[in-house]
Amino acid sequence: MKSIEELEEILSKPTGNLVEDIKKIKGDILILGVAGKMGPSLAKLASRALKDAGKKSKVIGVSRFSDPSLRTDLESHGVTCIAADLLDDEALQALPDAENVIYMAGKKFGTTGQEHSTWAMNAYLPGRVATKYKNSKIVVFSSGNIYPFVHYASGGALEETPPEPIGEYAQSCLGRERVFEYFSHQYNIPMLMYRLNYAIDMRYGNLLEIGKMVNTEKPINLRSGHMNVIWQGDANEIAIRSLLHTTSPPKILNVTGPETISIKQVAEKFGKLLDKHPVFINEPEPKVLLNNASLCHQLFGYPSVSLLTMIEMTAQWIQQDGKTLNKPTHFQEREGKF
Repeated sequence: MKSIEELEEILSKPTGNLVEDIKKIKGDILILGVAGKMGPSLAKLASRALKDAGKKSKVIGVSRFSDPSLRTDLESHGVTCIAADLLDDEALQALPDAENVIYMAGKKFGTTGQEHSTWAMNAYLPGRVATKYKNSKIVVFSSGNIYPFVHYASGGALEETPPEPIGEYAQSCLGRERVFEYFSHQYNIPMLMYRLNYAIDMRYGNLLEIGKMVNTEKPINLRSGHMNVIWQGDANEIAIRSLLHTTSPPKILNVTGPETISIKQVAEKFGKLLDKHPVFINEPEPKVLLNNASLCHQLFGYPSVSLLTMIEMTAQWIQQDGKTLNKPTHFQEREGKF
């Protein structure tokens, strides 16, 4: 992985399974909140898959587009872009109809001290969107943060695990789900709740953060000693293919990789690749935030990019001082303060 261009090419290259599924998805695909960490590559992936499938449907991306270069980049990849503040109801109602909606809008970082805006974005806006798109299929990006901590040897929380969100961000994520769920019942809207943790590519994510701490010999806190990750390209493909699995009441789907990962072991692997000695503090707590994605793997197969490959690519990215997004995940946060 030598460059941003190579990374973007890999992330946006559709698999045969995606192309076959997208042939079955009727109509345009509207992505709300397209300018986040995952949205641009998801939009490009969907656009390429539609082209490979020989379909004339459009991918429409909506965001405020505070960075105009992102809009230019997406449009060069065949994505129709619309600048809009989704909390502006007039702007929301002016958006085009679409048979398929992928809802990626949300707020996490900066929640502490701005709880009201987090709740508006994560729990009020879903009701307005669901009303606007009551005749669409909707895949709702959610978070594994809505689950309670579980024992690291448990295999992770299942879709049937009752939510116990810690902190206002996680509570507002559950609020998002419940509001969408209400309107799914009200209008019989087919939906899927896409509970993700944690997607990565070379520019952000748990592995990058651990690798950088190893490389700079910064102490790694092992209190939250285990985690899940999934390659962003796999996570994006699952989101698009999930449009074929929406139901009313909403289907719930955990999305992550198959492993319960030891952070200490990952750090030690980075140490060997980067020729550094990891520094650790504290001991692992027995309970941590973990997500069991067995159902996801049954539906879509195992992720195409392995954990070891992700670690090796991340180490190379760190060594070549590759560009990063400077958007930390705070995956070690145990008090729910973001």
